Amino acid sequence: MRASFLAGSELSRAVRHTCLLAFLFFAGLLPAGAQQLQSAEPQANPGRPTVSTPATLTPVGYVQFESGLLSAWNSPGLSSQSSINEVIKFSVARRLELLASSQPYAVSRGPNQPSNAAGDVDLGFQAVVDQEEGARPTISFGYFARVYSGDAPNLDIGGFKNSALLLISADVKGFHYDTNYIFNEVISSSVRRAEFGQTLSISHGLAGRFGIAGEVWHFTQPFLRSNTVGNLWALSYSARRNVVFDGGFNRGLTGTSTRWELFVGCTYLLPHRLWRPKIEVAAEHAVF
Repeated sequence: MRASFLAGSELSRAVRHTCLLAFLFFAGLLPAGAQQLQSAEPQANPGRPTVSTPATLTPVGYVQFESGLLSAWNSPGLSSQSSINEVIKFSVARRLELLASSQPYAVSRGPNQPSNAAGDVDLGFQAVVDQEEGARPTISFGYFARVYSGDAPNLDIGGFKNSALLLISADVKGFHYDTNYIFNEVISSSVRRAEFGQTLSISHGLAGRFGIAGEVWHFTQPFLRSNTVGNLWALSYSARRNVVFDGGFNRGLTGTSTRWELFVGCTYLLPHRLWRPKIEVAAEHAVF
């Protein structure tokens, strides 16, 4: 049965709780944001906060953290959920990136649902098939596998056992777009089903260091015999080349979609390289 809306007082408390977490989350990062952008620094390549993932990779040899706080209301089987989400990316080569995704902590409210629990942990990779620039799209293939099954309940999209992705990104007339085609294997009580998803995200720079992104996404829901569709909007602020803050909301558009989601987060690319491509090492030896 679909969960009912939160009472007004409970919704207010949830919003205040999210704002407090966001303040604490960003407090340690604000000093970095007050500094000037440095052209010598590597540039972050945020995958959050949209559902779409860019086909382009992060700079080779640098670790990127995508951290966020999410509050959701009125999802199938849940009245509300507030959670911490983390994605870690590391490109080991110009065309290969390793990824880890997790939900370290979630507070959920719903019938027969654990109130405090961790979510799933997924490991995967992303490989560039055709790397282009400008209006010619970059095309990548990605794969994720669940390595730990958490107790926190999933929202409308659900969780997957295995996931394959086709990712396409390009820049057209000052706009950037990312579109994904997603093929998931989902399991419920040992029953396996295929879940399909499509996303389209379009972003554009605003005045100064601000940017805006809009997205539409769709996933089938094989166990509910339905579909979930959402419309997402987000603002971003580049405090530095390697630090990007974001915040926004997602609105569910079908009866089995999470009705509202609010999120804030940060993408942080470590400024020190941990991995040097062999071609750079070879070039350095040739010079000296």
